[in-house]
Amino acid sequence: MTLQVDDAITLRRAMVATLRDEGLITTDSVAAAMNAVPRHDFAPGEPLEKVYQTSTTLVPKLDARGRQTSVVSASHIQAIQLEQAEVRPGMNVLEIGSGGYNAALIAEIVGPTGSVTTVDIDADIVDRARAGLRRAGYEQVNVVLADAEHGVAQHAPYDRIIVTVGAWDIPPAWLDQLTPDGRIVVPLRFAGITRLIAFDRAPDDPVLTASNYRLGSFVPMQGDGAADEQLIPITPDVGLRLDQNSPLTFDVPALRRALNTTPAESWSGTPFDMPDELELFLLTNGPELPMLHAAQAAVDQSVVNRTVRIGTPALVRGGTFAYRIKRENPQMVSGFETGVIAHGPEAEQVGSELLDMIRAWAGGYYRRGAAHIAYRPNTADTSGLTGWHTTKRHGVLAVAWL
Repeated sequence: MTLQVDDAITLRRAMVATLRDEGLITTDSVAAAMNAVPRHDFAPGEPLEKVYQTSTTLVPKLDARGRQTSVVSASHIQAIQLEQAEVRPGMNVLEIGSGGYNAALIAEIVGPTGSVTTVDIDADIVDRARAGLRRAGYEQVNVVLADAEHGVAQHAPYDRIIVTVGAWDIPPAWLDQLTPDGRIVVPLRFAGITRLIAFDRAPDDPVLTASNYRLGSFVPMQGDGAADEQLIPITPDVGLRLDQNSPLTFDVPALRRALNTTPAESWSGTPFDMPDELELFLLTNGPELPMLHAAQAAVDQSVVNRTVRIGTPALVRGGTFAYRIKRENPQMVSGFETGVIAHGPEAEQVGSELLDMIRAWAGGYYRRGAAHIAYRPNTADTSGLTGWHTTKRHGVLAVAWL
């Protein structure tokens, strides 16, 4: 063995050990696959230390505006998806959004009696995936250049469909090409966020129900399945993000004035913990909330709290808005307490309303997986839906808190 091969094996084992320690790899099959596949073969020229970090994406491709259109996902995201998918030997699996490495992992798990197809809309990415799979010794993977909105019918039906791009909807072709008891793992975009959801269906039931969901970030889908979110600037450095079909409108000049008022802080007496679960609750329970985002400059200038930098749900009422913050509190189980900061003429009232929502989550849903997520394609009965739901092109996504 060359020194580089020895180093790669050592780094790969360390990567897998870290993912196990973090609880992201929980099965021997996923651990064995990630120990077996040489990740560096799919990122030639990258330093080995970078390749085998657990939270680093690789070989990004950028569009004319500098936005990423394709990456090899961070290994911790790939581990999460594979654990969610529960791929088994002998399965037929479709991967939507190619890069090569993830397809090789799937090929390791399904083994010689299984089959893997990976599809991408970008010819450069397809060529790169083929080259990586050839270097790593996984030429049995079917690599297809196509718009994945329409699936890959020639190799269907699939026991699992694993989507590695941010999808705004679940197109009919994916369901048509899925086995009656199959599973789709998809980073689904809704309410201005993305959640990595594992959907199952039962024979003779068109409704998909979620077995679990996780936080995840992915480049958006291209082609016929592409969808843009609404971005509403308040200032050059602060803005609101909503789903493309949101009916919300805002008094932008009033919100801009609110940013220049002295904010009001209040505290909930509840732990700041599992912020992704709280975020999902705020966005899908009660009034529709946009996501508030800010550039680092707005944080540095104390225009907004640092929690806004990565986005946070905001309750907006006319020219007033409120969003969650945190502070250290050793009396909380997490060591931090959730609070609210509000700007505008009705800061006290709007801040109090958001605090009530936060306390409702802490009192009834302070745990992982408390949301019940279902997707009803247009072929299913969507009458009588209650609670939070949003209509997409091909179906309705519903989120309930029971």
